[in-house]
Amino acid sequence: MGALLLLPFFLLRFGLLAVLDRGAVGRAAHFAPLPPGERGAYWVYQLANVGILLDILFLKVETEPPGLFWAGVALYAGGMALLAASVAAFAAPAADGFCQRGVYRLSRNPMYLAYFLVFVGFAALGRSPLLLGLTAAFQISAHWIIRAEERWCAQRFGEAYAQYARRVRRYL
Repeated sequence: MGALLLLPFFLLRFGLLAVLDRGAVGRAAHFAPLPPGERGAYWVYQLANVGILLDILFLKVETEPPGLFWAGVALYAGGMALLAASVAAFAAPAADGFCQRGVYRLSRNPMYLAYFLVFVGFAALGRSPLLLGLTAAFQISAHWIIRAEERWCAQRFGEAYAQYARRVRRYL
């Protein structure tokens, strides 16, 4: 069942992005350079991604207790909605490539937040402590990836990004 719920995730993350702007797929796959002391975060991030995807592929959705099931559904659905909004905004940046429209007016990193919500939703739906732990590792390592991206954006977009970063929070 988890594999079936993963399909819409990939369709939004890659399919919608490619339909809206093929070049956006490459931009989304770009990793900003990490200094040597932070490169370990990249590998934790990649390994957590692999672990998350493997766990989800074999995930069996549990409907009992109903409260946890519906919390999982709400987290998954909310994460997917945020992912769709993030992808749509990311696919339509300003002419200089700087994205601050749509949900990017509320969070500098809404896609990462969407991934977190979707993965926690999966963990609740499957009652998977392993998936919850992998999601925590993913999110902690993603913080270092995000910091590198923000340094890259500050270099590329200068004062415009600095003003944006002062105005819009990193996550929420």
